[in-house]
Amino acid sequence: MQSSDRRARQRITLLLLVGAGCINYVDRATLAVGNTAIMAEMHLSYATMGWLLSALDWSYMISQVPMGLLADRLGGRAFLGGALLLCACAEIGFGLVGGATSIFWTRALLGMGEAPLFLAGTRVLVHWYSAEERGGAIGLFNGSASLGPALGPPLLLAVMAWWGWRDMSVVGGLVNLLLAVGWIVYYRDPLPGESAAEPARVHHDKAPVRSALRDDLGYLLGRRDTWAATAGFTGVVYLSSLYITWLPAWLEKTESLSEIQAGLLSAFPQIFSFAGCLGGGKLVDMVSRRGVAPLAACRRTVVLSMLACAVLTALLAVQPGRAAALTLLALALFANGVAVSCGWTLGTLITTEDRVATLEAIQNTGASLGGALAPILTGILATRSGSFAPAFLLAGGIGLLSTAIYHRGFATRR
Repeated sequence: MQSSDRRARQRITLLLLVGAGCINYVDRATLAVGNTAIMAEMHLSYATMGWLLSALDWSYMISQVPMGLLADRLGGRAFLGGALLLCACAEIGFGLVGGATSIFWTRALLGMGEAPLFLAGTRVLVHWYSAEERGGAIGLFNGSASLGPALGPPLLLAVMAWWGWRDMSVVGGLVNLLLAVGWIVYYRDPLPGESAAEPARVHHDKAPVRSALRDDLGYLLGRRDTWAATAGFTGVVYLSSLYITWLPAWLEKTESLSEIQAGLLSAFPQIFSFAGCLGGGKLVDMVSRRGVAPLAACRRTVVLSMLACAVLTALLAVQPGRAAALTLLALALFANGVAVSCGWTLGTLITTEDRVATLEAIQNTGASLGGALAPILTGILATRSGSFAPAFLLAGGIGLLSTAIYHRGFATRR
């Protein structure tokens, strides 16, 4: 294949994955954007809404390792296409629910459908991009996790204003359906000669599951670096989840804004998170090209970015006023975006290509625990104290612990 053709396939594949990531995170935002309307309609408390907001994260978490093992052994075309179809069904079902229990289960189904995306998607990118150029591609892919929440509130609020929160979810499901069809029609895995991974490792995809449990999962769980990456990324995603799930409600309460105003304003800081994801990946690639090992560049960048995010998040507890709060939010989310990008790229650098999805699945299991705990603990603390300040202080402390793990927890120091 000619280099220009290969480059075009790289870019289109990356753009499709970014689109899928954006839609996944727009789907996640449907409950956050509509939560006050849903709480009023169904007479729910903050604590109950916190549990509902976490439902996706619990199912996402328990699905990670099985999906990671499958992603390392199945081609990206049918596996990701099927996952997007499941997301479409879950979102359409969410628009038809009649109570809190139904919300919980449709969100749990959505979490199961979203679980393979970043695992199989990263596996796809590892095949298409070499280690020296991988940071920018993975940074853009991970940036979809911030671009989706940035684009989501204005779009979702516009649909909700016209048709209500139920139709808002149904529209999201239909968009997922279109993307699933587009992915299945277009995408093909690279041939061994086209892949950026080593040819011998490409054929490892066909190894049996029993071998995977022993040789891959068992091996990775026995490594200190795996546990350090998992524990550190748990803190990164805890902060991300706090902002994604509770930012509209926090702005509505602390700044006395309407539901629509708070939803629109919550999109603004997420743009900085997207910029952080892009900047973090590009920074790692740039430093690597200057002779620093990619792993060392990733680890140092994530340490500094998480330290900044933790401190800025804790400062929000003092409720500094709208202008100052938005400035702190923008800076905190930029730093968190850098940490998300570099933390995820780090996972591709501490193992071989044939174990990438499995390692990322282990890492994302911890991350999903952080993502699930953030809305629950925030909801409980807000209910008991009548303020979001304790939740921001707790998040700052968790961010500092994550920073320490990234700084001191790795056995590999390349």
